[in-house]
Amino acid sequence: MDLKQLEYFVHVAELGSFTRASAALDVAQPALSRQIRQLEVELRQNMLIRNGRGVTLTEAGKVLLEHGRGILHQVERAKEEVARVRGALTGRVAVGLPPSLSRALTVPLTRAFRAQLPDANLCIREGLSVSILESLVSGRLDITLLYNASATPDIELEPLMDDELCLIRPARGQPPRPVPLEELAATPLIIPSRSNAIRMQLESTLAAAGLSPNIAFEIDGVAAILELVADGAGCAVLSRNAIAISDKAAQLQAHPITPPLLCRISLATSAHRPTTLIQQATIRLIREVLQAGARHSAYRSLPPTRERADL
Repeated sequence: MDLKQLEYFVHVAELGSFTRASAALDVAQPALSRQIRQLEVELRQNMLIRNGRGVTLTEAGKVLLEHGRGILHQVERAKEEVARVRGALTGRVAVGLPPSLSRALTVPLTRAFRAQLPDANLCIREGLSVSILESLVSGRLDITLLYNASATPDIELEPLMDDELCLIRPARGQPPRPVPLEELAATPLIIPSRSNAIRMQLESTLAAAGLSPNIAFEIDGVAAILELVADGAGCAVLSRNAIAISDKAAQLQAHPITPPLLCRISLATSAHRPTTLIQQATIRLIREVLQAGARHSAYRSLPPTRERADL
């Protein structure tokens, strides 16, 4: 059994599609199909049922997927253990971050990674929670930070911080003041589309108080939102940290919301793929960087816990 064939099979099985697996692996679809067919011929059983909507696993395919994940993980662990003989952790780890966290964490995390894991490679991808969660489940990402995530059978969650949201307004030379929910609901807002976790938290909190947001514009991008707020097009509800690192920081002001509006930041990993040594080291660095940031921001540290949905 060829390891490359096994890797291809696991990707197709997890993504449920040759097309999606082809894009994720950067392998031509005919070549991908040929390799998996050769695997099926060698094992003398069909592993996948092909249909117009993608693929589903046969009973034999389910068994191979379980073993395949373990085999590929053990190969990665073997590479890491061999590398440790010469005193270094090697390998590649891919981390997904929501836009507001990416702007705050990318530089300090990269700096810490380079200092403590010089022989390893770090990939950071920015995206909305929905897209980076999908990439985590499919194996394109190893670790993600998510806002207000719920545990599922596919992921394990470690709540890390509560991030306090603020009303971001153009600076007018007056000190920040608490903004009650009634005033927040009446304020024209520039907010992301509904799949965004901060948007969903805002709507849920206002709905519980019998209120709804006054949406002026829907913009999926923190930098663009802050540009529009500075230009006077409306206000925003974001983490205080979002403006601390913005080019428009001098033109913006963060007002606390009362009662506090909190978003939970959780670290997510796959429930199906055990973390490798390099991934465990990266998780420790993420915790350290977030804890360092908590001393200078509105983040609120949480006691360490793990969450996993019942299967």
